[in-house]
Amino acid sequence: MAIERMDLNLFRVFEAVMKHRSVSAAGKELGVTASAISHALGRLRKALGDDLFVYGEDGMVPTVRAIQLAPAIRHGLGRIDEAISARPFAPEESTATFRIAASDYATVFVLSALVARLTRVAPQVDVRIFPYNRKDVVRHLDDGRLDLVIGWFSDIPDRMRRAALMTERESLVVRSGHPLAGRPVTKAELFEYPFIVVEYTGSEEQGIDGFLDDRGVWRRVWIDRLLIEANADEKVDAVAHVAVSLPHYAAIPDMLMATDMVATIPERLAQRAVDAGTLAMLDLPYDALTVSIEAVWHSRADGEAELQWLIGELIALMRTD
Repeated sequence: MAIERMDLNLFRVFEAVMKHRSVSAAGKELGVTASAISHALGRLRKALGDDLFVYGEDGMVPTVRAIQLAPAIRHGLGRIDEAISARPFAPEESTATFRIAASDYATVFVLSALVARLTRVAPQVDVRIFPYNRKDVVRHLDDGRLDLVIGWFSDIPDRMRRAALMTERESLVVRSGHPLAGRPVTKAELFEYPFIVVEYTGSEEQGIDGFLDDRGVWRRVWIDRLLIEANADEKVDAVAHVAVSLPHYAAIPDMLMATDMVATIPERLAQRAVDAGTLAMLDLPYDALTVSIEAVWHSRADGEAELQWLIGELIALMRTD
């Protein structure tokens, strides 16, 4: 019989008889007569095609089928009780702690806005931010040690969920007064200067087209389109000199100001440095790489009201950014 045609109260009877091994005791727990319990068991036996319980010296003895069903029925009833008794989520009362993996870039341009929002609407909520550049980020998501990972992704497996937060473009930056600043440049001219690159895992593993396979989650660890394509194109004569590779963006402006190096960084970060007068943004001699900044979480959290609320807050914040 299909579950939608069954009276779920029959499973309450099953659970009570399984617990007490007695029809009369089950009736007392549920507040009905022993006759009503026997009648309910008869309906359940017919629906499931098994005796479920037989009379023995010590009361009602469960069959093999009943023993197999018991854990799932107990779990299902527990989930129903939780859903019915759960209070509506109240952000202003929540004391949840959210564990999020993010790069320094995502922390500045995504999570800073979230933290400011939480101080107003959920002041008792705590946020713990962990490095995005760890190679075990997805394992921690699988194990429940992280709630969210924010970054750039390609394919993700069915066990994961994703939500787009915003889009970002790559930009080339140099120090103010650099020989390339303030005029059109070619790819050949760019390759005459050493590069600073961000490779998130700090392992020199560029992956495929800038993505690294992390337990089935393809996350971007490079955004330097010029270097990715130059490395993949055997016809390109010029070879980029990657002078510095590091797993974060924070130190790049200082390094550029002290050298003639070139770096590819996200446009929002570049614009902030340009506005401060420290760096100059170059006109790209190719189409800029555009990437989507996303939040990824495990599917088991689909029913967690607190995390789903937080994801909704992130999406709303980024749409109004």
